[in-house]
Amino acid sequence: MPRNIQKRLFCVLFVLIAAVVLSIQIADAQTEDEQNNIDVYRQVSPGVVNITSVVMRSDFFLNPVPQEGAGSGAIVDPRGYILTNNHVIKDAQRLEVTLSNGTKKPAKLVGADPDSDLAVIKIEASGGELTAIPMGDSSQLQVGQKVLAIGNPFGLGETLTTGIISSLGRSIRSESGVKIEDVIQTDASINPGNSGGPLLNSDGKIIGINTAIISPTGASVGIGFAIPINTAKRILPDLITKGYVSYPWIGATIYPLIPGMAKLLKLKVDQGAMIVEVVRGGPADRAGLKGADSSARVGNFTLPVGGDVVTEFDGIKVESSDQFIRLIRSRHPGDTIKLKVLHGNTFINVKVTLGERPVL
Repeated sequence: MPRNIQKRLFCVLFVLIAAVVLSIQIADAQTEDEQNNIDVYRQVSPGVVNITSVVMRSDFFLNPVPQEGAGSGAIVDPRGYILTNNHVIKDAQRLEVTLSNGTKKPAKLVGADPDSDLAVIKIEASGGELTAIPMGDSSQLQVGQKVLAIGNPFGLGETLTTGIISSLGRSIRSESGVKIEDVIQTDASINPGNSGGPLLNSDGKIIGINTAIISPTGASVGIGFAIPINTAKRILPDLITKGYVSYPWIGATIYPLIPGMAKLLKLKVDQGAMIVEVVRGGPADRAGLKGADSSARVGNFTLPVGGDVVTEFDGIKVESSDQFIRLIRSRHPGDTIKLKVLHGNTFINVKVTLGERPVL
């Protein structure tokens, strides 16, 4: 074979080999993230369960009719404790858990907290049968961080979706009407059956419990929310030992005070938290705080006025009623707080020992 043809063949062969090597390198670069998804799914999916709840409803003729609902849950303790959403198990007369291997087990409700939309259920299991998912730290999250959601949407078995953290510090309303703070927003696809399932970081640790989506159709459109795992870690001991969460309680109804209202009422402050009602014998009442004693017309609204206005909480300026409530919730029953209060036309300092909020 002529030497020039050999050279050409060698060049062609070299180019082909280089192209193959390059394509392998590109494929490796593309599959690094895919391999992480695979590893996390294999590691965590045995700890994700399907939860079936049976609720008795009445038909048109008032006959009891069982209705089934489905959601997901995360095993957080090998003794059988499963963390999920309160709305997944709410009003259930019967609960059944399906493990990743298809085994079905009856479950019992251990504790529920409508305010955080979290609940704990328990199944009986023999030693080594269950895989618990480790919990991470939601205080260290960053927007743009990769997240993975594992759940059981529509009862199809464990499914994995991925995305990023779209925003932090969001707030949503629970079914009880309480604002849930520091909620994680993600674009990972979350469908109704994912409720109660874990939102994970790339290490396979739970950073949130998937709870809700915003969608005009009921399906995922890239706006999902998860309760931060640090919230769950804070209340889990109460849920397991008491069946409810011990929240601090001041025993007062609070309204926001805005500058326009303060000006109309000729108050010495233009921001704060207005006390409009105190519970007789409650912490605020025992501390001498006063609720509204009259009413005033402000625009199209009639508002109770004349109550104390809280302007500082342990040295922190109080700018709104929501902030005041958040500050109270950051304490514990039995804690004593120091308030600066506009009492009539005089500022006074008041110490209040918080109680435990009554269980309704």
